[in-house]
Amino acid sequence: MASRMLGARSFKLVSHLPSMHAPTPVFARQISMDAKGFASRLVDAGLLRSQALIGGKWSDAYDGNTIKVHNPATGDVITTVPCMGQNETNDAISAASDAFSSWSKVTNVERSKCLRKWYDLLISHKEELGQLITLEQGKPLQEAMGEVTYGAGFIEFFAEEAKRVYGDIIPSPLADRRMLVLKQPVGVVGAITPWNFPLAMITRKVGPALACGCTVVIKPSELTPLTALAAAELALQAGIPPGVVNVVMGNASAIGDALLASPQVRKITFTGSTAVGKKLMAGAAGTVKKVSLELGGNAPCIVFDDADLDVAVKGTLGAKFRNTGQTCVCANRIMVQEGIYEKFVDAFTKAVQKLQVGHGFSEGVAQGPLINEAAVQKVESFVKDATSKGAKVVLGAKRHSLGMTFYEPTVLSDVKSDMIIAREEVFGPVAPVLRFKTEDEALRMANDTNAGLAAYIFTNNVQRSWRVAEALEYGLVGVNEGLISTEVAPFGGVKQSGLGREGSKYGMDEYLEVKYVCLGNMSSK
Repeated sequence: MASRMLGARSFKLVSHLPSMHAPTPVFARQISMDAKGFASRLVDAGLLRSQALIGGKWSDAYDGNTIKVHNPATGDVITTVPCMGQNETNDAISAASDAFSSWSKVTNVERSKCLRKWYDLLISHKEELGQLITLEQGKPLQEAMGEVTYGAGFIEFFAEEAKRVYGDIIPSPLADRRMLVLKQPVGVVGAITPWNFPLAMITRKVGPALACGCTVVIKPSELTPLTALAAAELALQAGIPPGVVNVVMGNASAIGDALLASPQVRKITFTGSTAVGKKLMAGAAGTVKKVSLELGGNAPCIVFDDADLDVAVKGTLGAKFRNTGQTCVCANRIMVQEGIYEKFVDAFTKAVQKLQVGHGFSEGVAQGPLINEAAVQKVESFVKDATSKGAKVVLGAKRHSLGMTFYEPTVLSDVKSDMIIAREEVFGPVAPVLRFKTEDEALRMANDTNAGLAAYIFTNNVQRSWRVAEALEYGLVGVNEGLISTEVAPFGGVKQSGLGREGSKYGMDEYLEVKYVCLGNMSSK
């Protein structure tokens, strides 16, 4: 297909990734045409940005280098974005530092108004942003628009919380002193975000940062930078001053090193793998930065004999197959008590069979592609390991006939705890079902991991629900519910799943410093 110029930058839907399995010709032709049409509309709306944002100005990489952004459903190149490094990041940090001196002094009411305007713009452009997420990330359009609503909710919530950054008055033990506590913004924040939620993982960090008076340098995933740039464009339209929100992308290690090395950056917030989180935590020690980390999970989903089968199947389906299994809170180990095991596997498999796989812009699709070929190969290796050790394929366990990075929704039974798929995140549409006998055994299995992000339990026994929820070593627990994330509740893990909390009133604390002020000689007249 020929390239065409859209706006100031070249927009291309041309080459397929050579390492990927090609889709059927009719399918490829149709989805390429659909994607091209959506992209054209995004350009018309001014939301298909392909330059970085530094100090309120759209900028290319200083050396002119670019990286391609692909549509994972087709392998087509959507557009190119700057491949930036240390120099551009340092300039973004300087812009954020300069903006901090004024933004931190803006009243909380005015900051709240700016955030509220940003929220309104995100919602008014929900359809376009959803299309952009589907285009570069692959999730079904309805799910993508759901992410926009969810992500915008953080901006709305923290617009309100901006007005509630309260301090304290402490009763003094001495008559001539008065003691008070102030809460003040940390400073410049480096926000490093993943590809699986291109909007929500940004708003969940940037919302509270801006509400507290911080400024940010965002480093989105190089796989999905376009949603971040569109959100930044809407932030400017909302009246958020230049330099308060900056976006750079490209060489991840060079950008990360610059953020870690700069004494102007006072906090790092990161969502991603545990391995990278550990490196960032170590690197932040050099300048003693505050760190928030939301890292990998290995979520158990425990179904007890006394569970409502329909509720358990529905909840587990949502917890496992949301975003094609590509979330850190996806059910990674479905643990079913032996008395209900066979019934659950049968009912669950029938529900999974109904999941329609396809391009995210197609009607009725519930499962899109995996993000890239490496993701598919990881899934394949986990399934191969499990089946070689005795797991049984109940459904799927192979690439989808659509080709590319599409993988069939999969159910494995007779999975054991020593299999890789029960030890590490599969990050794909594979549901491994394990068997247990007693509550104590289920808890031992669930807690036998370095991860501690999300867990799910299904039971109709109220006493058990409390007992198990308290015993699970996880930061989030869903009881008879598989979709539990919300802007009004704290999100975060324990053990090696991270530090700190995002969302809710507790999310504000991550971007504030506590200052104690003592007034002496207060008895003088």
